[in-house]
Amino acid sequence: MTKAASAAAKDFAAAGVGGVHLAWADNNGIPRSRIVPVAGLAEAATKGVGATSLFAVFDTHDAITYAHDPLSTPSGDIRLVPVVERLRRLAGQPSLAWAPVRQLTRDGDPWPYCQRTVLEAQVAEAARRGLEFRAGYELEFAVAPVGSAGVVANPGHPGPAYSPHALLPLDGFVGALLHDFAANGLRIGQLHAEYGVAQLELSLAATDPVSAADDQLLARQTIHAAARVHGLAVSFAPVISLDAAGNGWHLHTSVHRQGRNLLETGETGQPGGDGAGYLAGLLRDLPALTAITAPSVPSTLRLRPGYFAGAYAFWGVENREAPLRYVPGSALLGAGHANVELKTSDASANPYLALAAVLAAGMAGIEDAPALPAPIGADPGGWTDAEREARGVRPLPANPAEQDAALVASPRIGRVLGDELLGAFRAVRASDAAWAADRTADEIVAAHLWRY
Repeated sequence: MTKAASAAAKDFAAAGVGGVHLAWADNNGIPRSRIVPVAGLAEAATKGVGATSLFAVFDTHDAITYAHDPLSTPSGDIRLVPVVERLRRLAGQPSLAWAPVRQLTRDGDPWPYCQRTVLEAQVAEAARRGLEFRAGYELEFAVAPVGSAGVVANPGHPGPAYSPHALLPLDGFVGALLHDFAANGLRIGQLHAEYGVAQLELSLAATDPVSAADDQLLARQTIHAAARVHGLAVSFAPVISLDAAGNGWHLHTSVHRQGRNLLETGETGQPGGDGAGYLAGLLRDLPALTAITAPSVPSTLRLRPGYFAGAYAFWGVENREAPLRYVPGSALLGAGHANVELKTSDASANPYLALAAVLAAGMAGIEDAPALPAPIGADPGGWTDAEREARGVRPLPANPAEQDAALVASPRIGRVLGDELLGAFRAVRASDAAWAADRTADEIVAAHLWRY
């Protein structure tokens, strides 16, 4: 790695790159980074860069909670080691490059709070079982001119939803996104004006899970940089207004064995065998998964019936109101296209933890084969309580206390994180909940608008 880092540093310096972002995401989904000069890249790849261990217990508002015993003092240091093979020069910030990091102990051992390492362990476990996963994100975000108090007050585009006319005021920004994503090695499936106020969506091509999480972080950096050049601010917040559709970062996954997609559609129009087990495993642990994939206080405000966000625990075939939307293959798309979309996912989730939890829940379903209930094609939000009860449809966690209870109740998700990381994650969520306790919903939305 030292040789590769030295060669990259030489090429970067010749191209005018002065420094490298060493990037990771914390337990709130917020990207953090340290910049090292290009001349120090090779040493960073060997010895890492020092950082406080307390980043694991930063909450969303940059407060540090000491409620987690192993990280209950200001003492402690870790090393941030760049993943050299993921180095990229940033097209929208040409004087800088970017690389994700692994978080190691001072002795270079795996640190139990490193979210990327947790995901890598799940990918290795999948390989041991003969399974291979593919994953890709859809990113929704809202745009407004820099300096705006909020998106609703000064939207970056006037709509209408899905219209090419809506994007005309953002023509330069859209062009920059297409250029910069390609230059940064990120493949976009599509980009369009979405349903929400001044909202856009772009989809990232599916890849292996670790790369998908890396790509999500790099995509975020790329979007922010392109927006700044064009006088725009971007909000990835789960909710931009209590009256508007929120921003989901929908997570698509598929699982394969020996080149065959286990989610291939059977004669019933649904997956069978291990594919049904995978989907049933996700459904079984959906409340705990949501506590990882949509963990913030405003996340619970987004999960409302009628907003294509997923407020109840159920699955459906191409049902956009379902938190688990099964996307079948077809004669046009091919059987290998089949995948599952998790809608209860947003920018406040650490992408590595989100994917690790999804993989673990799905693999447990393949192993245990829990019963998969019939799919639902309607919106249970319009049903009576009795109708939902008859179909076994229950609300997903609606507040931090319910999220924490769901997380604790799932031994499978707890094992994925491990005691240390689970303890830190819960402490951070409790700190966020305490911050929000005496604030109104509008104040909560405003405080999170530009955090991600």
